[in-house]
Amino acid sequence: MNSTQVCCWHVYPDVALLQERAAQAVVRAASQAIAARGTFHVVLAGGSTPRAVYESLRDIATDWAAWHVYFGDERCLPPQHPERNSAMAFAAWLDHVPLPRSQIHVIPAEKGAEAGAREYAQTLQGVGPFDLVLLGLGEDGHTASLFPGHDWGRAPDAPPVLAVHGAPKLPADRISLSAWRLSQTRQVMFLAASASKRHAVAAWQAGGDIPARAIRPDTEVDVLLDASCLDGGAE
Repeated sequence: MNSTQVCCWHVYPDVALLQERAAQAVVRAASQAIAARGTFHVVLAGGSTPRAVYESLRDIATDWAAWHVYFGDERCLPPQHPERNSAMAFAAWLDHVPLPRSQIHVIPAEKGAEAGAREYAQTLQGVGPFDLVLLGLGEDGHTASLFPGHDWGRAPDAPPVLAVHGAPKLPADRISLSAWRLSQTRQVMFLAASASKRHAVAAWQAGGDIPARAIRPDTEVDVLLDASCLDGGAE
């Protein structure tokens, strides 16, 4: 884990192009990981922007048996609740591909924050660095369920999974991978869209101590934005 975060900013003129490029990056990361190590370990984000990315992955050519899917965070809700990140991912993508269910590692958040965090930490035992971590960005700078004013689990001895209480967005109880564990990856890709994220992006670029800045892998962090997130041009 780096002591500082190094970002590579990618700005697109609209959300559709951002989502297209993000899907291409996921496919590329999977192909490279499977070729190099025979498996692909990916951490999924929730939210509306990743949903279209996941939908576009239904028809890709890949060795699904080599994929292992994890989740960066989850709301403490019943398993099939539509606001769960896992429920969204299954509906948009995972129910439509022959990825072995035993390799889709859902956070058992329905068991409560503490119990679910302990169980997911056991799931992650023996799992080395992820190949790709997908993350979103909240209007307050939060990512996964790491919120301002809470413990983000940045220290090297932080637990891999955190029980989160008192989240500023309902439901208040959640489970999140810690910043330290999210940083144990070969690639991080943030997706952020809409003008509502402009303040968070400005704070991030100015070096503000927001949760998104606590993700510090040994490689550059790719941040994919649509142009409404900041004043500037698009690539």
